[in-house]
Amino acid sequence: MGRKKLKIQRLEDLKARQAKYSKRKIGILKKAKELNILCEVDVALLFSSPSGRPTLFVGKNSKGLSSILKRLSNLSFEEREERRAYTIEMLKKIYENSESEFDPLSLSHDTNADTLKLYKDELLELKHILVEKSKILRDWRNPNNVEDINQIKMMEDHLIASLDGLRSRKNQFTIEQQIKERELEVELSISMKLFMHFQL
Repeated sequence: MGRKKLKIQRLEDLKARQAKYSKRKIGILKKAKELNILCEVDVALLFSSPSGRPTLFVGKNSKGLSSILKRLSNLSFEEREERRAYTIEMLKKIYENSESEFDPLSLSHDTNADTLKLYKDELLELKHILVEKSKILRDWRNPNNVEDINQIKMMEDHLIASLDGLRSRKNQFTIEQQIKERELEVELSISMKLFMHFQL
């Protein structure tokens, strides 16, 4: 006969929460230390007790909290979402084979609203950029229809800059071509002198 499923829910009594927190924290810290030593991975844990007291743990073999946070900050939004989805999927598999009533899907409920808001904000920003780029493209296709003097000035400056860039590239190409031609002439002259020398 299996053990009775443990229902994971909030403890109403503050003392009970504190006792359970202390006990579970010790177990988690032990596992974190083992993981840090056995697998040589960076480990950083931040706890906040029911009374609000913070506890920070950084593994001895870790490169430091600042290094860990820097690597996390360099992750793109897509990578973070992918890792979160992978973690939830792994928890689901563990949950299915366990006797606990804890539902790992509940981990995603709190973040769904924030994630959705981020997607909406990003979508609005992309739409705004698309509108701006589309207008610029229309202006270049139909310059006679542009009625904004500032836009005309900007287009003129862009054309001047592009023309200057083309002229600079043309001059550079011409100089390179002249150098190659001179080098070829020198090589040809040397070859002719050597040929004449051996003919004599």
